[in-house]
Parts: sequence; structure tokens; C-alpha cells
Amino acid sequence: MDVQTDFKSLFADALKKSVGEDLWTEEMERLIEQPKNSAYGDLSFPCFQLAKHFRKPPQEIAAKLANAIHDPAFEKVEALGPYVNAFFDRKSFGSRVVNRILREKGNYGSWSFGEGKTIVLDFSSPNIAKPFSMGHLRSTVIGSALANICEKAGYRTVKINHLGDWGTQFGKLISAYKRWGSEEKIKANPIPELFRLYVRFHEEEKANPALTEEGRSWFKRLEDGDEEAVRLWKWFRDVSLEEFQRIYRLLEIGFDEYTGESFYNDKMDAIARQLEEKGLLVTSDQAEVVMLEEEGLPPCLIRKSDGATTYATRDLAAGVYRYQTYRFAKALYVVGHEQSVHFKQVFKVLEKMGNPWAKDMVHVPFGLYLKDGKKMSTRKGRVILLEEVLEEAIRQALKNIEAKNPRLENKEEAAKMVGVGAVVFHDLKSHRMNNIEFSLEDMLNFEGETGPYVQYAFARACSVLRKSGEETFAFSGLKDGESWEIVKRLHAFPEKVLQAFNGYDPSVIAKYVLDLAKAFNKYYGAVRILETDEERPSRLALVKAITIVLEEGLRLLGIKAPEQM
Repeated sequence: MDVQTDFKSLFADALKKSVGEDLWTEEMERLIEQPKNSAYGDLSFPCFQLAKHFRKPPQEIAAKLANAIHDPAFEKVEALGPYVNAFFDRKSFGSRVVNRILREKGNYGSWSFGEGKTIVLDFSSPNIAKPFSMGHLRSTVIGSALANICEKAGYRTVKINHLGDWGTQFGKLISAYKRWGSEEKIKANPIPELFRLYVRFHEEEKANPALTEEGRSWFKRLEDGDEEAVRLWKWFRDVSLEEFQRIYRLLEIGFDEYTGESFYNDKMDAIARQLEEKGLLVTSDQAEVVMLEEEGLPPCLIRKSDGATTYATRDLAAGVYRYQTYRFAKALYVVGHEQSVHFKQVFKVLEKMGNPWAKDMVHVPFGLYLKDGKKMSTRKGRVILLEEVLEEAIRQALKNIEAKNPRLENKEEAAKMVGVGAVVFHDLKSHRMNNIEFSLEDMLNFEGETGPYVQYAFARACSVLRKSGEETFAFSGLKDGESWEIVKRLHAFPEKVLQAFNGYDPSVIAKYVLDLAKAFNKYYGAVRILETDEERPSRLALVKAITIVLEEGLRLLGIKAPEQM
């Protein structure tokens, strides 16, 4: 980021010169904060730490520092008790911030520290032959937003959909199909029919434990390459992918790879051999494990007693393959928090195998979507289908648009942006570790802290610019309080991008655009933006900067910004 527009750095530099470069530390710079009450300035520095060094009262040090700072970036610097309070020069600060946004446009807020490096992201990863439910939304939209944020930091990203297309459940599904399935019904309605068979198998299994063994037997046949088992499995996989692609198109989310669990079938023996060669593989209850007692973790199961592989074996093979293929700087696994122990085991085993890059693998956990306070479960049939929610959101958005703006052109396109945006924003506005109670009513509420609220603020700002008739914009300065609040928020955007990247947390961006939208709506209500006077060009330039940052913030979340709605 251009340090000239980072006034925290300017204030720190001014303090450093007054204190003495030998004494100034990064820890002191971190003490600079924005006061909650703007009457105490735009930035404040407490002098308690310096008081210990100089052996003088902090009030005396604050007064000396305030008198020593003479920087045109600040309208004034004054001492208040033990604090040095800096007030920005509003015209100078605003001109630097707003004109930079107008110049850089969508590049504003970008960082370059990721240039030349690759981040691999594993996200979405639904199980084939099961419906794409609201439970899958979290990994999908968090992962996609993180990919956008990583790219904003300069990284090349590789987006991987690690499909759940292997495991004992597919033996059970084959067994269910052989017993109760119909080829015609599956062709007519693939996922619901396969899902019905899956749920029925688990219901029947309770009364007939022999079914469990039958399911395992079919999976063993699948692993051994049995022709019928492989044919059915491929069919289930193909029809599932077709269904998933329709949902990804609605969300406008794409992937670079669809290498699911089955892709690693021929790569797992090599992992087991390496573990054996390094003396890490131990036999326990006829199964092969890697002991992780010293790390405070349960043993990592590599092969079951019947010789079948596990999720861990496949994730070990995937980790090695991904590093060899992409030489990643980081590998992010956007998977629910219930898998935390699993990923700790996998990363630790890779490290024990002598892979230094294992320390760059990160599990990005998240909370659950709940229905009536309970976890959604495909096995128990307690699911809400994502596609149905998206379609209903689009219908409701169209209904709203037709009521409020019936003459709008391309209503269907705008409704899609608003409806899908409502669903995505509802998820991303919460910190990823929070559980979310499913509520269609809250999700589709077009007032308050919602995606449509932010989109409407953007559309309103675009309307102001259209009415102005202006096409070129330049900011020479404004001093009113409402515009000043917006300038400070616009200035914060690059820092928010960095915060979202460091915390793997898209909610930072969601909360930011919501705050900026609220500030603009307040400004719109308080100021006559289009009034013809000497400040009009600066007001319009400020509104233009708002549209640029709102649109870019929404883009990072994977949400479109309609110019009219």
C-alpha cells in the first residue's frame, strides 16, 4: 500500500522523529489507535510506555511530543492528559484517499506480497449422489471468497473441488440400488432418487445389520475394480456432477480441478511405503496407524484391518500431489470444524514424513448451518436444498423489484444478482466459526444488515452519478462531518483486505461494505449532493469512490452489484 495515504504510518513517523529512532519500536506503533470519540482526534498515542523509559509523567511526555510535531498532513496535534491526539487535515487526507481510488479503481485495496506465489484452496467438496444442501453452502462461499481475497493479495490461486466420491457409503449406495433402485427413476430425477435410496438403506440397516456387511462388500468390490461396481459408481458420479454444475453456475463459482478422493486411489500405496520406510507405520488391532501420542493426538489410521484405505490416507496422498504439482506457498482446507482433529493428524504425519511444507497447510474451519437448532444430516433426511433456496430468493427479489421499480430493464438479471447475493451475504456476514440458524425470512429480508441493503446503496450511488451527468471526477476536498466519516472508511479498505486475508475471514469484508453502505445512506440523507456550488465536484467524486469500493468489496465476497434495482 502507498504509505503516503496511510496516515497511521505518517503519525508513527512523526512520533518516531520526536521520540528518537533508537527508542521507537514496532510495539509502540501498534499502540496507535483510533479514538472511539472523534472529539479526541482521528488517531491517538498513549505515552505510558515512554514514561517508564524517560522516567517522567506520561502527561509531560505527551505535551512535549505534541508540540514537536509539525506535519501538513495533520490539522493539529495536541496533548490530552497522557495521550497525543492527531487530527487529520481533512482536505489533504481526503484528496489523497479519494483521488487514489479514482485513479486505481478496482485495484484499490490490492497488495503485492503474494506475487509469484501460489495458494491452493480445497473447498465445497460435496459428496456425489447426495443433494447439494444448505450445509454445503458454507464451504463453497467461504472458500470462493477466500480465493478472491488471496488474489487481491497478489497470489495465484488453484481452486480444488475435492469431491467426496469414494468410501464405504458408495458400497452402501450400490447395495441400495441393487435391492430397490430403478434405472428409469434415476435417469428422470437423479439426485433425489439416489438420495431416497441412501436414506432408505440407513433406515433398513437399523433392523437388518447384515446390510452393513453387504455395503462394505460392495465397496471392497469397487476398490478391487469389479466391473459392475465401477460402472454404477461412474454413473452416480457423472449425474451428480451435472447437478452440482447447475448450482455452481447460479452462484457463479468455478474450480480449476475436480480431483475427488478417487483420484488418489493409485497414489496411496506410495504413501504407505514411505511411512513404512521411515518407521512410522505401526500395527494396532490388525490395522496400520501412525502414532501421534507425543503430539497429543489419537493415532492416524492409514489402513483398516480389512486393508481398506481411509480419508487420512487419501488426504496424505493429496497433500503430496498438490505440493509436487503446484509448489504452493499455502494450502487452505475450507472444511467444517468437526474435522479439526483429522487435519491436525494429516498435517503432523506429513511433517513427520520429512515434508517441511506441511507447516504451510492450514485448516480453515467453520460452524454449521442448523435447522431447528440441530445439525443438518443427509443420512437422517434433515436437509434444505440449496438450489431451492436460491430459486426462492430470486423469485422474492423479482417480486420486490416489480413492486418498487416495475419499469426496470433486465429485471430477471437484477433479481438473480439480488437473490443470490442475499443468500451469500447472509452466510458471509457472520464470522465463519459461528453456527447459522437457517431462516429463509432473515436471508431474504431486504432491509437491515443484508446483501440487498448493500446492493441498494450501490445502486442509489450509481443513480446519483447518472443524474449528475458527469463522467470525469476529481476530489479537491470537503470538510463536513458526513463526508469525513466516509473518507475515513474508504481509507480503511486496504487494511480490511489485509485483515480478512490474515484471519481467513471474509466476514471482515462483509461487515466493512455494510458499514460503508450505512455511512453513504446517512450522507445521502443529510447532504444535497447534486446542489450546484463549488463543492459539488468533490461530492460527486466521493460518491464515485464509494461505488468503486462497494463494488469491489462485494466482488471479493462473490456478489454482483446491480447499477439499478
